[in-house]
Amino acid sequence: MILHVDMDAFYASVEERDNPRLVGRPVIVGGTPEQRGVVAAANYEARRFGVHSAMASATARRLCPQAVVLPPRMNDYAAISRQIRAIFERYTPLVEPLSLDEAFLDVTGSEHLFGTAEAIGRKIRADILGEVRLVASVGVAPNKFLAKIASDLQKPNGFVVVAAESAQQFLDPLPIGRLWGVGRVTSVTFQRLGIKTIAQLRALSESALEQLCGRVGARLWNLAHGIDDRKVIPDREAQSISHETTFAVDIAEPETLRDWLLELTEQVARRLRRHQLSGRTVNIKVRSTDFHTITRARTLVRPTNVTQELWQAAAELLSGRVLADCLPVRLLGVGVSGLQVDNKSQQQLFGDEEHRKHGQLDVVSDAIHERFGGEAIRRGARLPRRDR
Repeated sequence: MILHVDMDAFYASVEERDNPRLVGRPVIVGGTPEQRGVVAAANYEARRFGVHSAMASATARRLCPQAVVLPPRMNDYAAISRQIRAIFERYTPLVEPLSLDEAFLDVTGSEHLFGTAEAIGRKIRADILGEVRLVASVGVAPNKFLAKIASDLQKPNGFVVVAAESAQQFLDPLPIGRLWGVGRVTSVTFQRLGIKTIAQLRALSESALEQLCGRVGARLWNLAHGIDDRKVIPDREAQSISHETTFAVDIAEPETLRDWLLELTEQVARRLRRHQLSGRTVNIKVRSTDFHTITRARTLVRPTNVTQELWQAAAELLSGRVLADCLPVRLLGVGVSGLQVDNKSQQQLFGDEEHRKHGQLDVVSDAIHERFGGEAIRRGARLPRRDR
């Protein structure tokens, strides 16, 4: 059985936890309207006014002028995410993080130690609340796809269990937008045919879906039938380490996308260093509003986990025709593959001074983040533009 654990309004919830005076007030984490920033997170009070992540801060301010707007503390959030990850690993070593605030857990082998998957999910949620003082929503299901949908259905503080024998009953009434791969263009196609629910889509044959949707059709057919055979892959076994984010509203500003790409790259680099891994190939994934997806990769001269080197490669991959062909963007991701154990003793005879200096900077930066939190040190590229 698989768990999907998703922290509720994570960044904003951390701010409320650390400053109880914010509780009950609309809270937005992100750049200010004056800095042409975007919303990184919004609590549920702010969401009632229509505010959501990736929205322009100026728009969010118009919708909810009384909101408290706070700058992100990404490295504080990362430190809290590690606390939550440690709780997961008490119950299973099979933890696949998707981002700072969500992860898949395979608890099949842990049931003889800790009880049923449902019991494990409830223990994990209670541990997070008791030790970290944050609320999580949990989905329990036979596979990743079902678990992720389940965790999202009753937010906040949701807990949904999907048994294998009731998977189809669970899926059938849901809108087709719950299926991965159904975007605006595909939705219009289905609406013309009167297909609005997963039950209606499931009535189509696999070949019919392939004719309608191309290569995505076979995957949609499987998902509509609750079929998803992907495994939970922890970092130490992964062939690559990546982070991606899907925006609530598509983003058309290249500078905003570069800011998001840097944040994702920093998260990937820290995971590499935490597991003492380096990678040789940097890749990005960009998905447009109509689900047209572009992937690009670059192989480096040598394996690295240095943030600056990974960021340079990712930023170059994002430039040029990639953005021109994909704007506006609904999903952005960055990953590193070709992993190997990072052996500091096996350095080149004539080392690259820039590589050495940036590597030392990462070591110091990681230590400062661990001890003093995310606002103690920041990269210049992530400062508000007028302050760079």
